Amino acid sequence: MKLQNKYLKRLLLVPLRLYTKLIHLFARRYQKLNYHLFIKILFLATILICLLFGQVVSAQTPNATALVEQGIKDYNAGNFFNAIKNWQEALNQDKNNPSAMAVVNENLARAYQQVGENKEAIASLSAAIRDYGAVTNIEQVGRMKSELAQVYSNLGQPRKAIALLCGQLVDKPKISENQPSQEIKCTPESAEQIATKYNDKRGQVAALGILGEAYRLIGSYDQAIYYLDAAQKISPEYKSLVFNSLGNAYKSRGQLRELQADSANKADILSKEKEFTEKSVDDYKTANKYFQYSINFARDEKQPIAEMRGLLNLIQLGSQTNKSKIINNEEFDKTLKDALKVLETLPDSATKVYGKIDLAYLQRDAKGTSPFTNCPTRPTQLVLSSNMQLNLLENSILTSKKLQDNRLISYSNGALGHFWECSSDNEKALKNKKALKYTQAAIVAADNKLSAKDSLYLWEWQAGRILDREKRKEEAIASYQRAFDTLEDIRSDILTAERDVQFDFRDVVRPLYQTLAQSRLDLLGVGAIAGEQRANELSAVVKTIDALNLAELQNYFGNDCILSALNPKQVGELLKDNSVAFQNTGFLSSIILEDKTGILLQLPNQATKFKWIEDPNQEGTNKIVSSDKLQKKIAEFRTGLVKGQEEFNYDTTTAAELYDWIIRPMLSDIKPEKVKTLVFIQDGFLRSVPMAALYDSQEKKYLVETYAIATTPSLRLTTPKARDRSTQKALILGLTEKAIIDGKTFDALTAVPDEVSAVQSIFPNHTELIDQNFFPESFQQTLDKTTYPIVHIASHAQFGIIPEDTFIVTGKNQKLTISQLENSLRNLNSKSDGVELLTLTACETAVGDDRATLGLAGVALQVGVKSAIASLWSVTDESTSELVKTFYTNYRNAGMSIAEALQQAQIKMIHPKNLPPSEEMNPRYNNPAYWAPMIAIGNWL
Repeated sequence: MKLQNKYLKRLLLVPLRLYTKLIHLFARRYQKLNYHLFIKILFLATILICLLFGQVVSAQTPNATALVEQGIKDYNAGNFFNAIKNWQEALNQDKNNPSAMAVVNENLARAYQQVGENKEAIASLSAAIRDYGAVTNIEQVGRMKSELAQVYSNLGQPRKAIALLCGQLVDKPKISENQPSQEIKCTPESAEQIATKYNDKRGQVAALGILGEAYRLIGSYDQAIYYLDAAQKISPEYKSLVFNSLGNAYKSRGQLRELQADSANKADILSKEKEFTEKSVDDYKTANKYFQYSINFARDEKQPIAEMRGLLNLIQLGSQTNKSKIINNEEFDKTLKDALKVLETLPDSATKVYGKIDLAYLQRDAKGTSPFTNCPTRPTQLVLSSNMQLNLLENSILTSKKLQDNRLISYSNGALGHFWECSSDNEKALKNKKALKYTQAAIVAADNKLSAKDSLYLWEWQAGRILDREKRKEEAIASYQRAFDTLEDIRSDILTAERDVQFDFRDVVRPLYQTLAQSRLDLLGVGAIAGEQRANELSAVVKTIDALNLAELQNYFGNDCILSALNPKQVGELLKDNSVAFQNTGFLSSIILEDKTGILLQLPNQATKFKWIEDPNQEGTNKIVSSDKLQKKIAEFRTGLVKGQEEFNYDTTTAAELYDWIIRPMLSDIKPEKVKTLVFIQDGFLRSVPMAALYDSQEKKYLVETYAIATTPSLRLTTPKARDRSTQKALILGLTEKAIIDGKTFDALTAVPDEVSAVQSIFPNHTELIDQNFFPESFQQTLDKTTYPIVHIASHAQFGIIPEDTFIVTGKNQKLTISQLENSLRNLNSKSDGVELLTLTACETAVGDDRATLGLAGVALQVGVKSAIASLWSVTDESTSELVKTFYTNYRNAGMSIAEALQQAQIKMIHPKNLPPSEEMNPRYNNPAYWAPMIAIGNWL
């Protein structure tokens, strides 16, 4: 007994030493997000575990006890792998003691996180939850759930974190702009409720803090602020941590509102632009205030690591909001000096490593989310001198090696490699050698059990650029490919984590995919590659382009609903399908690169064809059309189409030029006797125009007169399948009255009654909701009662550059957002009874921004319908009624595919003089301004 008491006394001291040390050691590269700070609370809270160690003493074997103690010594010395080895062996020797196993598993989880082995950390924490549950230590179960939630957040899986912390997810905490956030009650078995039940204040702060950060990561900033506010009211002891997270939440919301202001500007809603700009500035000022609070509290409590994180967040806020002058130059410089001073006092830690890297790459006007995707355009963008930058980066490597953390080793080496990549040193060969040396060291460390996949793609991409510069083309492509494969593996987590900061995608994902595609295409242009190798290269390009389209669509909508509908087969495999879906169908994909644009033609069971867009009127090397020139021509084409309503005769000059650039080079492969339907998979600004209106000046006819036309964001998201249309019900929704939404006036749609009447006559089995009867709640209630294969919406529909500005105007001056539409349609009883066709007429898009048309192209997929017919711009005329009536008649009664039904409706308008007297039509409708904007999206059958 004396021996046991002596051992118990020693164990009572162990957790405090261990967890205090852990405070300084546990972190990962996203220190600026601040969510890992809450683990500090958990470490301190686990002092109470000492009571359980008393139970361990009597049951543990002497050998297991020694192993546990040795593991603690190893951990405190930074020998994490040795600690893991000893604790694993202790577990194997004491399998029948859940109390002992729980504590060891808890410690193992933290050691695994230190070496970047998150899967093992998750397994250990799950085991700890099981073991603590077995001995009915529910309070500790709650703490372990919080810690497990932290790991999931670290891995970019905040939804899993929310499930553990609260048990339910609330994407949008507000019902309307004027209502406060709803108070969400967590489930009894959740970490937050367990901590509340046991009055575990530290546990409560940890659960609410991590919960707030998880909501921030999914873009639900109001809910994040709600939980973080609740956390700061529980205990003043941890306000420094909470204030830091609140600063990040307000900063993120400020970025969203800045985007909304930009969207309002493009939609010409100046009052909303001013409102969002003011709200954005207010949020940035509030973020500034909370970061200052966090720094001051940390200083008072003598917590240099917390102070350092607050200073870094404040500096980044100042650099990213340079135009708003949230922090003036004097304040910025003082904060920077404070950060450099505190940095030198920090113990070796992840915060110290990442702090040095962040400061080394600090820019005055930081526009991107990663400093490693390209070199600064001007050396003056960097705040610190080249010598200071180099010194910080070299020291970060030394510290990371001391800590034996592969993630830190990878990141610090990659950062130094980037320094040499961008160095202005005249000795190019030497700096390339240094850049490649450190970059390859970063790759090796990141690839160690894939401990840092979230940075591995950056270093592979960086290596590719360096190899490219050395003219080692094939090695560069191999490196780009590895970067692509890694990013594809983790893309879902990355793109949904920062859903509202849309430049994430454009700075980080899109350039890599474009670089890989262009490198492969340039290799083909050398001329030495033919046959099977050429086919394989083109197949890889198609895969890259398809992945780019999927990534951009997912990033726009900010969730993984798109991926849930993804066909596991690649595009090449789908085109080997001999079903009717792919017979007589050609697929044209575009990829817009920095200086040129490519078109790929795919036909079932045939080799892929590729051509750069060229101007046949030019000679020699000037033939290739630059992407800038193409974009201007596309904008000219769209402007001419939209304004065509004001002119009696349409000028086909631009439409003919684009036909010669895009279609004519492919004519020999898409002869009308073999290809009946063309499906376009467009990139960027090419989405904003209808390909149907391209004009063949030799044959004197539009493209749609030769081919049925459809579009899809990705063939892998499209399920081409014909359906029985004989007994279909229709839900008809319409708005005829003027409406005011968010300060913008939407004119009355006088032609809607005729359009609704036409649809009613074609679908006798229908339900209609018009004007005051059409609003979000009535739409939801109607769908709850009955499934409608056809949903026809005759109203204004706006597609903005962010999802929040994408909505359908309803009665009562209300709007049906894309999220509400998705939720309503996805709540249908079964997928087999879901909506087959969604038709949207009188749409409006934000002219000049291809993200708006991305939302239009993706709407059908987002809400789970098979096909959509939608308008690229509003045509407030009875022409829409004529087009819709003919389309539905063809679709319902003539046995045509969706694309053919639309094609024939458009041809009818192009040639009104050929119609019998009973179908007389306004001759002006032959102008593509009236028929061209309607496009078929998704399933074209």
